[in-house]
Amino acid sequence: MASHRRPKQPSRARVSVLTAAAATAVALSAQVAAHAAPQPNTSDVKAQIDQLQQEQEQAAEKYNGAKERADQLRKQADQLQDQVARSQDQMSQLQTGLAQVAGEQYRTGGIDPSVQLMLSSDPTGYLDKASSVQQASESQTEALKGLLDQQRRLDQEKAEAAAVLASLDSTTKDLNQAKADVNQKLKAAQDLLNSLSAADRAALKAQQQQDDRASRGAARVDLSSLPPASGYAAVAVAKAMSKQGSPYVWGSTGPNTFDCSGLMVWSYAQAGVSLPRTSQEQGNVGTRVPSLDQAQPGDLVIYGSDRHHVGMYIGNGMVVHAPHTGDVVKVMKADAMPINTIRRV
Repeated sequence: MASHRRPKQPSRARVSVLTAAAATAVALSAQVAAHAAPQPNTSDVKAQIDQLQQEQEQAAEKYNGAKERADQLRKQADQLQDQVARSQDQMSQLQTGLAQVAGEQYRTGGIDPSVQLMLSSDPTGYLDKASSVQQASESQTEALKGLLDQQRRLDQEKAEAAAVLASLDSTTKDLNQAKADVNQKLKAAQDLLNSLSAADRAALKAQQQQDDRASRGAARVDLSSLPPASGYAAVAVAKAMSKQGSPYVWGSTGPNTFDCSGLMVWSYAQAGVSLPRTSQEQGNVGTRVPSLDQAQPGDLVIYGSDRHHVGMYIGNGMVVHAPHTGDVVKVMKADAMPINTIRRV
């Protein structure tokens, strides 16, 4: 007769092991599912990268403005500190002179003048000395007045220097923040690009090149094909066009690398014209051109509601500009981006 035994119940330890193994399997399954998630869509990535590039340029123009302001404040602070040092030296000289006059007056004026006259063996000589003492007293009064005036000027110069240095400190913080923002946008764009497969990166590059050809409407533009410009605008156009193919580097004003406003600054500088550093400031120079069909070669075309980008009109409905990081100086259709204003320098 066969024996019947109860099935052996699993121990608590074995149950724990099995439960842990099941949890691990679930976790691994979740990880596999996560890794098996679809790759980012190239169109979505391109749109995000385009947005990041625009934000990077906005931050770069903020950096340019903060740097220009910091340079001005630093120069102003140096001048004020030099003036404070000179004023302090002048005040020290006045204090020394006043002390000498006071000491001499004390030595010669210690006895009543009438007594000195009676005791003097040379009354005429004494009277001459008394006159000198009176003059010394008047000189002391003038020296004291000059000292007080110099003290007021020195205090004012010190206050101005302190205010400028405080403003410089605040501007330097803005400068560092703008720089960090630029680098953060650039890293985010690169991370997005790295999230694509090699094939998708190649497809995205091809799409960008196609979009670029569409915005340019032509390959590298030759000056001979453009309408003539005149005066310093002609020089600026020629210089900007000579830099086609030069890399975009944010914060750069040439002569070999440029950002958008830096290309304008450098090109016009070659014609002897000084432009403000940022695209926002450049949007206020000269006179306003009412519409694109009235633009002339050399006009500045400012883009975006916040005026974060600028190009130079070269004629035939085209501008030359420095687009963004990873790109080079080139031409594009002037209306390829929303125009904010057009300025004639």
